[in-house]
Amino acid sequence: MARKKTGSPPRFAFLRSPLVRWLLIGLALALSLGLLLFTLFLVKLDGEVRTRFAGVRWVLPAQVYAAPLEVYPGAPLNLERLRHELDRLGYRAGDELAGPGTYIAAKDSLRVDARAFTFWDAAQPEQRVEVRGGEQGIDSLRLMGSDQAVDLLRFDPMLIGSIYPSHSGEDRVLVKLSEVPPLLPQTLLVEDHDFYGHGGVSLRGILRAAFANLRAGHSVQGASTITQQLIKNLFLTNERTLKRKITEASMSVLLERHVSKDEILEAYLNEVNLGQDGPRAVHGFGLASQFYFNKPLNELQPHEIAMLVAIVKGPSQFNPRRAVKLVTERRNLVLKMMSEAGDITPDEYQLAIQQPLGVASGPGGGAARYPAFVDLVRRQLAGLYQEQDLTSEGLRIFTTLDPSIQETLENRISADVPELEKSRHMAEGTLEGAGVVTSVEGGEVLAVVGGRDTRYAGFNRAIDERRPIGSLAKPFTYLTALGQPERFNLQTPLDDTAIDVTLPNGQIWSPKNYDRQEHGGVPLYMALAKSYNLATVHLGLDVGINPVRKTFAAAGFDDVPEVPSIFLGAIDMSPLDVAQIYSTIAASGYRTPLLAIRAVLTKDGKPLDRYAFKLQQTLPAGPVYLLTWAMRKVIDLGTAHWATSVLPAGRVYAGKTGTTEDLRDSWFSGFGSDRVAVIWVGRDDNKPTGFEGATGALRIWGKLMRDLDAKGIEPLPPADVEELPVDPVSGLRADAGCTETMSEPYLRSAEPQQYAPCANQSKSTPSNWLQNIFK
Repeated sequence: MARKKTGSPPRFAFLRSPLVRWLLIGLALALSLGLLLFTLFLVKLDGEVRTRFAGVRWVLPAQVYAAPLEVYPGAPLNLERLRHELDRLGYRAGDELAGPGTYIAAKDSLRVDARAFTFWDAAQPEQRVEVRGGEQGIDSLRLMGSDQAVDLLRFDPMLIGSIYPSHSGEDRVLVKLSEVPPLLPQTLLVEDHDFYGHGGVSLRGILRAAFANLRAGHSVQGASTITQQLIKNLFLTNERTLKRKITEASMSVLLERHVSKDEILEAYLNEVNLGQDGPRAVHGFGLASQFYFNKPLNELQPHEIAMLVAIVKGPSQFNPRRAVKLVTERRNLVLKMMSEAGDITPDEYQLAIQQPLGVASGPGGGAARYPAFVDLVRRQLAGLYQEQDLTSEGLRIFTTLDPSIQETLENRISADVPELEKSRHMAEGTLEGAGVVTSVEGGEVLAVVGGRDTRYAGFNRAIDERRPIGSLAKPFTYLTALGQPERFNLQTPLDDTAIDVTLPNGQIWSPKNYDRQEHGGVPLYMALAKSYNLATVHLGLDVGINPVRKTFAAAGFDDVPEVPSIFLGAIDMSPLDVAQIYSTIAASGYRTPLLAIRAVLTKDGKPLDRYAFKLQQTLPAGPVYLLTWAMRKVIDLGTAHWATSVLPAGRVYAGKTGTTEDLRDSWFSGFGSDRVAVIWVGRDDNKPTGFEGATGALRIWGKLMRDLDAKGIEPLPPADVEELPVDPVSGLRADAGCTETMSEPYLRSAEPQQYAPCANQSKSTPSNWLQNIFK
């Protein structure tokens, strides 16, 4: 009988076990199911990637520009001031013209390579121009390399803000890959060497980053590709979970199947977050260049490009305005990587690491630069465009803001309000101020400041702070009277005595003069110059409440209550409202709605609307001229006489102080021949400040007009006005027989006929001869 063979069991005998076989079958089914689900997930994700990327439509806020700097022969602009303006626009001084945005300064000339720019009315090419200056301003302009004279050179206007959706808080300036300096994408690819070779995820990059981080002992390199970073910024959140990383990697691989590498890189350049400007996030290198360096992206130097790339790692941590040392170290590391990659030479590297960060002081371009003015622009646009158009269509809005005048107004309020505050021993931050400057010709808003913190984008006191205007209202009562020449002229005596007025509700209103005195009979012009309340009330009641309200409406403000206290300023107005009505007076009775906008263009440069100059004479020129003469006396010898201590000698200005009850509000509004300026000083809690118009707002206004070098008024009477010599003692007509006379305007056909006692004419008239006989 044969013996059975013995030995070890056959290999994989355990697979014969029914349990194991069922487990393997289950595992195979699970893997198949998982693979199927993952495939379905990828198919779904692929559809999402294609749809969502193809549908990426970046929110393009409206870009708001200041008025361009215009230089021409005869312009009242010295070379030092021109250099200051070029520096503000981000132009670089050097020993040679190194491209657009550079200039060379000499003793009596500037050679400038002016940037190309498309204005609302024409496109200006890049130009190299020599500007020669003299004592009086600009002498000549010529194209360099020729003798061709240039009549006008407009510099690219400053980007002063953006109008972006409040719910998203995103802002960006789109750039094309072909428009950016080649060094920028080269630098971005230093950490993603295989960008043009990998399929969205780089295993080599993961290993390289892991080794570098292990060697350094901390994180010095990231493993995410540019594609992954773009996917995260566009579609995903910042949560650190395995699911998100798998989704990010999958979407990156899928995206690269449908989109070219250049398209991905361009999208990344426009999407990456590079900082925070108040409530808005700064997206993309185009806006970041303006925000941090105040110049276009294509003008950045290697050390500036390196700084922006350094910020990519963490805009909050690497904030160049706060963490200067940290950002400098990170920038220098990027520069070293650029040098090692051969993108810059060793000499360029050594020069670059010695440079300061060069970040523009204060906030850069955007709504945080001039928030009060941009707020006004937005309001003026609101009636013409839908919110979506303003915040997503990339409109280009050209405004009337003059950066030089804006800077001057900001400096005065920022410096003088704290000084006034200290003079009354107030707690720091108690006193507030606001101001508006407009042009006399054209009614353009040139500058707006909404508070002592000029960069604060909150409550805009220049537009929203409606307070009683006090004696700023008086000129409109006097203008109403001067419009009745058969009854009133500048010498008409007014009764400055106590008066009780019965109001419609039965209450008695008993106004008082500020000095608590009565001054008897006072010439009309002197009552205004000295701001006598009692004389003004008598005059207002004489001409009537409604005629005065109509005068306000004709000047540009129709929300005036029908009460007698309007004669003394019981009218709530904002500084902008006051600027409107005083601009009408300054323009000889011609009213034009104050405008902050010149033109609106689409992102493609097509004009949408031009803000036409709407001029209408709503107040009679003759009476306005007489009123202006009286308002000049406010400064010459009245309540605003202090201003003569700071204003340029020999120049004539007109204006009016305003003080409200219990010294709560201090106002001054005045003008020369080219500028109207309104200043308000007060407290947000509406408590007394201790300042009259003359001791508060006037102090800012006078120095502001001096700093602006505002032109004085040129007294050119209209055809229906003639100047006559007057005896200042009697207020009657004078001639050669009077030793002291003053020239005073009168409406023709309403001139005073009676001569002063000192006049030769009075001594020879029959009427006076008879009077002398019967004395």
